[in-house]
Amino acid sequence: MGRAFESRRGHSNGNDFHRCRFLLYNSNWRIFVAKKQILLTNDDGILSPGLWAAAEALSHLGFVTVVAPREQSSGMGRSLPAASDGIIREETIQVGGQSWKAYAVGGSPAQAVLHALLEILPQKPDLVVSGINYGENLAAGITVSGTVGAAMEAAASGLPALAVSLETDKIHHLSYSTAIDFSSAAHFTARFAQMILERGLPAGMDLLKIDLPAEATSQTPWVWTRLSHQRYYRPTRPERDSWLQPGTVGYELAPNLQEEPDDSDVFTLLKKRLVSVTPLTLDFTARVAPAELARVFGH
Repeated sequence: MGRAFESRRGHSNGNDFHRCRFLLYNSNWRIFVAKKQILLTNDDGILSPGLWAAAEALSHLGFVTVVAPREQSSGMGRSLPAASDGIIREETIQVGGQSWKAYAVGGSPAQAVLHALLEILPQKPDLVVSGINYGENLAAGITVSGTVGAAMEAAASGLPALAVSLETDKIHHLSYSTAIDFSSAAHFTARFAQMILERGLPAGMDLLKIDLPAEATSQTPWVWTRLSHQRYYRPTRPERDSWLQPGTVGYELAPNLQEEPDDSDVFTLLKKRLVSVTPLTLDFTARVAPAELARVFGH
């Protein structure tokens, strides 16, 4: 049996989507199988090495379309800022000796996902991946994360989504440092992406969050975790002498492991030093018994 492949790095227009496929031949029959379509985004911006480490790893699973914020957009959560200009520029990025077509969007990570779904892709992708992020995204603070916010936006559109983050020192959170090795994070990105593409997400689960310790290798065990209730990043007061001076709220790492459940994402990453895999849902409903609601609110 002979095999003919037609594929390209990146994505330049809608026709590429239909051209990206492979054919299997023998003397009696021909099978056509469409290649899996993966949308890749992040919150660190279009030039982030973490984004492109994920792109290379995912390219072995299907056709990867990269649509990411034009600028560093960490901490934007799932926001859709009205002030975003929405300008989309096609970029050619050189990665590992290959030329990739990518789209830089003037907007938040969630807006990058929406522009991809509404304007760039000819049809919905099979999977949306967000990352790989500089810095872990843990506990109650994930709603601040643009990495997780982009995945949530994809999930709200009915698509399976994966958000991947790598633990780094705070000094690297807003950097494009090449000192960070994303190879292990890329390995787990592709590993879980493949499982989702093959099997889908279980019922009741909308997206998957993966956080890797800084020293993780491809052999580091992974475990299922639940979202910690604590605040992992503590806000810090702006350093200024007057309110009339520019100043933004900062943050510092302030995890508390004293009473942290051993199956939480925080405990797993910081104490066990294992890969944390957290199934998430868009359902924010509190699990409170009706009788307890009636006791407190009288209805």
